[in-house]
Amino acid sequence: MEDIVREDEATLRSRALDLEGEHVADLVEHLNEHEPEEAPAILAGLSEDRLIEVLDQPEFEASVELISSLPIGRAVRVLAGMSADRATDLLAEIEEPRRSQLIAKLDPETRNAVARLAAYPEGSAGSIMTTEVVSVPANWTVGQTLQHIRVVEKSRETIYTICVLDPVTQALVQTVTLRRLIAAEPNAPVLSAARHRRPITVTPRTDREEVARLFSKYDQIAVPVVDERFHVVGIVTVDDIIDTIFEESTEDVQKFGGMEALDEPYMDISFLMMMRKRAGWLCALFIGEMLTATAMQHFETELEKAIVLTLFIPLIMSSGGNSGSQATSLIIRALALGEVKLRDWWRVALRELPSGLTLGAILGTLGIIRITVWQMLGLYDYGEHWILVAATVGTGLLGIVTFGSMTGSMLPFILQRLGFDPASASAPFVATLVDVTGLVIYFSVALVILSGTLL
Repeated sequence: MEDIVREDEATLRSRALDLEGEHVADLVEHLNEHEPEEAPAILAGLSEDRLIEVLDQPEFEASVELISSLPIGRAVRVLAGMSADRATDLLAEIEEPRRSQLIAKLDPETRNAVARLAAYPEGSAGSIMTTEVVSVPANWTVGQTLQHIRVVEKSRETIYTICVLDPVTQALVQTVTLRRLIAAEPNAPVLSAARHRRPITVTPRTDREEVARLFSKYDQIAVPVVDERFHVVGIVTVDDIIDTIFEESTEDVQKFGGMEALDEPYMDISFLMMMRKRAGWLCALFIGEMLTATAMQHFETELEKAIVLTLFIPLIMSSGGNSGSQATSLIIRALALGEVKLRDWWRVALRELPSGLTLGAILGTLGIIRITVWQMLGLYDYGEHWILVAATVGTGLLGIVTFGSMTGSMLPFILQRLGFDPASASAPFVATLVDVTGLVIYFSVALVILSGTLL
């Protein structure tokens, strides 16, 4: 049995050697195909530099298992070699007492950096930044700066954006890109390579979605994070923002489906946690749908007199929900991209009102055509007042689709104004809301049009 175990470990290590020359992203992908418990055996023969590369990848799923399996001395050296932000995230996942043992043995610089990053709230610029910044005094030359980059390059997460500091106050004066440094004269002042405009910066507590918006707006590859004295405390790089965009979009997609966002990958989350994330919203939506039954009970007499109206209830409800979900998705995305602001609600309303009326008229016309064709071809007999039934369905669709578009477009603004995430206005939530009101609109229209005939 022991020989079999040794043979399995030897096989796993052999696979690691085969992957040694692979790009780190491909190596991580291969590792994720194995069980997390196998990662330590696979990576046991790799150098510390290679381990650092692997652990610096947020996509690597067995980071905790790997660090926990390494001897304490080697684990500390690997953590010290990682980017500070990634090391902070990894340490937060390691259980005690192992976490405290590792932190206690880190060098003072790394330990202080980890402590600072861990203190910032989740979702802020401070929580995703790295403290490994290339900075030089403003009185240096281009040649001195390039030489400094050559010296510190291995210990910095990015060298493509250089922070130029006041020699006395250490406040940020400018940022210079590596591209402009290379193109500048070696003896020229470093500031001569900078673009003469105020540098784009954020504070440690800036929301990461706002940071992502700045990256997109100004086409940045890195943005310095500064404190109230304009001292550089870290830098957010474009790869951090890509991870942020991926996480935020995943959360929004899950919320659109009518559930709480998952904190872990789907296959890793426990059954009880999955139920907690899904059951709450599902019960709330179910209770909301109960109002649909209440609305139908209110119009019970009308339904008994005109059974034909019930044939179009699914059509009416789905059309209103679909139009509302469309509008909600458009506005949530526009808010996320900064295309519309909270103050633009009235402009959106003025835009959605004619859109809803037009869409409602289109669907209403299709509904009328459908009833007319079925009646004329003898596919179904809607009775002697079929023209009035068609008018009821057409007018009802006009009102319901318009209401759905208006409700779906305004709900994200209301949620944002109340301090909630607009993405909480999920498609099922909007559909449930419009279902209830849609029935009221439909039967109200029917009372007006069919009064004195079927009703």
